[in-house]
Amino acid sequence: MRRLFGMKRIPAVLLTAATLVSVMSSVQARAETVVRVAMTAADIPDWTGVPDQGYEGYRFLGYTLYDGLTNWDLSSSDKAADIVPALATAWHVDPGDHKKWIFDLREGVKFHDGCAWNADAAVWNFDRVNSKDSKQFNPKQFSMSRGFMDNVDHAQKIDDSHIAIYTKIVDSYLPYEMSTFFQVSPCAVQKANYDYTAYAAAPAGTGPYKFDKVTPHERIELVKNADYWNKDRVPKHDRLVLIPMPEAATRAAALLSGQVDFVEAPSPDTIPQLQSAGMTITKVPYPHNWNYQIRLDRPPFNDLRVRQAANYAINRDDFIELLGGYATPGYGVFIESQPYYGNPMKYEYDPEKAKELLKQAGCSPCKMTIAISTSGSGQMQPLPMNELVKEQLEAVGFQVTLVPIDWNSLIDVFIGGPDKFPQYDGMNFSLAPIDANQGLLKTTMTRYMSPHGSNWGKYSNPEIDKLGEQALATFDEAERNKIIAKMHEIAVKDAFDIFIVHDLNPRALSPKLKGFVQAQSWFQDLTPIQVVQ
Repeated sequence: MRRLFGMKRIPAVLLTAATLVSVMSSVQARAETVVRVAMTAADIPDWTGVPDQGYEGYRFLGYTLYDGLTNWDLSSSDKAADIVPALATAWHVDPGDHKKWIFDLREGVKFHDGCAWNADAAVWNFDRVNSKDSKQFNPKQFSMSRGFMDNVDHAQKIDDSHIAIYTKIVDSYLPYEMSTFFQVSPCAVQKANYDYTAYAAAPAGTGPYKFDKVTPHERIELVKNADYWNKDRVPKHDRLVLIPMPEAATRAAALLSGQVDFVEAPSPDTIPQLQSAGMTITKVPYPHNWNYQIRLDRPPFNDLRVRQAANYAINRDDFIELLGGYATPGYGVFIESQPYYGNPMKYEYDPEKAKELLKQAGCSPCKMTIAISTSGSGQMQPLPMNELVKEQLEAVGFQVTLVPIDWNSLIDVFIGGPDKFPQYDGMNFSLAPIDANQGLLKTTMTRYMSPHGSNWGKYSNPEIDKLGEQALATFDEAERNKIIAKMHEIAVKDAFDIFIVHDLNPRALSPKLKGFVQAQSWFQDLTPIQVVQ
């Protein structure tokens, strides 16, 4: 073979070695970056469009795979999250009909399966959870979405990029409610012959991640959606692996051993060890309320004195100590930084006053049976915390029976209401006051009384109802906040719940994860996370 001019013969072994180095470098450059998350959930949350497992389900298998008409700005840890445009670019209430909203839809968006996002797809999705006569109607999702869709009557197409949403009542909070209503691909559901179990094998949303595979009860894997419509939120890692791991000690051990990279709700007693191992611990205040929801339509909690006694019996500092400082005292539904907190009375720890109130009420021993969970979204460290509640309540004259059940079963108790579960006088079910509507109106107004809404304890106060209707009909945010603040003051005085603490939402991350910004929200944006080897 003729040699090329000026070239020397290179030994074959050197060529082979050089080629190998080149290939290895190329493989390393293309190595998949993976983020593995240990959730507190006992099972994989539903990923077909309305997650279960509480807001942890929304956090990991709602906002990852899907979008709503609105979304939450989760880019900052310095301020409370608020809604921003998502699949809708703008919205306004009809000046002539306050039960009609116009939403301008984002153009050029496609579902993961290539199906077009447009007004037809949006209306189809409303029928999925609202129209029992539609092929796509999903009874389970109808039940699960009741908390944010109960005021929606129907949606109507105006043209390809505009829809009208009609509400049953005047509802100034509709744009907030649309943040938790996710859009699924009509094409994918039709391909599954309207069988949502079959759809789960190939779900399609418009979110920043796509479904890849699932091992039932063990893990679900999502991959980056490189074509995501919001280029600022295309994930900075290739794969997201979500693993249910309800035991806090197991989550910590998995992080220390390198089995996972990101842990929800580490137990406070493991945090020093995690920090010593170089893990990053994040925490911020957020709209969270760890409380007891109690039924007010029968003894013992139909007596205001008993409800107030229970609140005075709680030494919140003991809970903060138990949690290693990762909590703040809870004296109401909202945290004090929220603009509608107002000036509610504070149930400072006063066991003698609690005893006197129980004596006045003639409740001795004052018996209660409380449903609690063993783990779950926003439940913090439920077993030791509930034992401390029991200890403090019994010290003043209550007799407390705790009934531990799994998280999804506790959600069933919440959705079913106290009449369906008469064995319970209350439940330890964390509230998510992500906005004033979800946090207070939906939990205190008579119109939302269980089983028709989130007012589990059947609290009813005509003054609350009057103010709530005013808030729903007030579109000026500052004026609406004043109304909500007054409602909060009344509801706290009525002790409609037993208020205990607010979470500081600790998380533990491997040092190889960079870029995560913990938002003041139940929801978090995982897309900025980078894996640095």
